Amino acid sequence: MRLKLWPTLLLMLGFLGGSRPLLAHHGNASYDTSKTIEVSGVVTEYRWANPHVYLRVDAKDESGGTAHWVFEGQNAVTQASAGWTKDMFKPGDKVMIEATPAKNGRLIGRFKGRIVINGQEFKPLG
Repeated sequence: MRLKLWPTLLLMLGFLGGSRPLLAHHGNASYDTSKTIEVSGVVTEYRWANPHVYLRVDAKDESGGTAHWVFEGQNAVTQASAGWTKDMFKPGDKVMIEATPAKNGRLIGRFKGRIVINGQEFKPLG
């Protein structure tokens, strides 16, 4: 009986050890949550998927060139409960996004506030 306990215990410890990186993944550690940025541009891609919904936007940078932004949302189920749909954004849509910026200065943000699509403000549910 005692010999059967060890494989079970080792298996449980393996699952617990393997789940630790998952907790780190869902943190906001890479975003500067004390700041909000506003980016206006044109949608190039919208990915309605798990584990996160992504929106790619081309915007003008300070020198007049093109800045390729990527915005991250929650998973598709959570976004849907807030009124988002898989067809919410289309390539070519003009958008304004309020987001939390990446701490490292990369052109990555996490949806935080207002969203305007082709001049219409998106009103989340609830």
